[in-house]
Order: sequence, then C-alpha cells, then structure tokens
Amino acid sequence: MKFILGTKEKMTQIFDEGGLVSVATVINAGPVVVTQIKNQEKDSYSAVQVAFGKKNKKNINKPLQGHFKELGDFRHSKEFRLKEGEGDYKVGDKIDLSVFEIGDKVTVSSISKGKGFQGVVKRHGFHGGRRSHGQKHSEREPGSIGATGPQRVFKGTKMGGRMGSDRVTVKGLKIVQIDKENNQLLVKGAIAGRKGTLVEVRG
Repeated sequence: MKFILGTKEKMTQIFDEGGLVSVATVINAGPVVVTQIKNQEKDSYSAVQVAFGKKNKKNINKPLQGHFKELGDFRHSKEFRLKEGEGDYKVGDKIDLSVFEIGDKVTVSSISKGKGFQGVVKRHGFHGGRRSHGQKHSEREPGSIGATGPQRVFKGTKMGGRMGSDRVTVKGLKIVQIDKENNQLLVKGAIAGRKGTLVEVRG
C-alpha cells in the first residue's frame, strides 16, 4: 500500500503530449516520518502511524512531545491500516514521493470547506417558492415539511443546517506529475478543501 500526507496548495492546468488541457490540483506532499508501528498481537490491528508538517514545540502538548521523542516537532499525525505482513516499516523511516509513479490511480481524502449554517437552497439545491399568487417572501423557503396524517416531521427531512467541514474522499484520481525536488504532487481533478488543508493520498 502506498500512502503519504500533504497539504492542498492550488489548482492549475496541465497539457499532455497531444496538446489537450486538463485541470489538476497541486499537493505539497511529504516527506512523512514513521512515528509508530501497530501490530495484531499488541494493538489488535496492523497500522503505521506517520507524522507530517512543522509546529512550534511550545504549542505541542507534553504527551505528544513524549510520543514523538527525538523524531521532530510535527503538526499532523495519521494512521494508515495495513494488511497483516504488509510493509516493512520501522520507527524513524521517511516516506517521500518516490513511492508513487506518474499514472498511478490514488484515493484522496480531505476536509471540505466549512460554510456555516446554510438554507435549503444552497445546502440541498431547493428551487424555493414562486413569486405568484400573493407570495413575495418565499423565494428561498423550504415549503411544507410534514404530512397531515402522521402529524410530525419525519427524521432525515432536508432542512437548513451546518454545511461543509465534512471528510470527502475522491477515488480514482490520476497522478499526472511528480516534482521530487519541491515535494509536489499533481493530481488530475479537484479535491475538497481550502488552501492548506491536510490531504491523505493512498495508492
């Protein structure tokens, strides 16, 4: 299994040999440091924990400082599940973009932009009411929310509420360019999140 952590940088355009343009997302990826190995005997599952990014040591709590020890002062840490016997990682190993190749299909997970409390038109795509028959204040209202018979509102009814800040996973994205010197990965297509959002890339 291939994996790495990074941050979303920006979107750009990539031209192939035939002159066709495609949209791509630039990810500042790695290198990441292995901080813990979990196994079936001790932890009941197999995984590798990696850390990424820099953070001022005074802003890292004491338990994490003790956990990272002399490996560094990291901003992010994530676990990646492994199959039994998969991978030969040791604490302190560094993983960089050399594990990926151009043309690899990857799965990317990130947190989408938070939009706060939004109404049904923006959140669910409702059309709202028409400006006819005396209605002039119902352009963005949800309309009826319940039936006469049950005399209650059903669970799961689409209404206004908090929108965004959700974990979004996009599968089948293609790696179109790798810049090992600048630790940049270009993935064809769009991924969720703002600039600087933590991104998980799995191959």
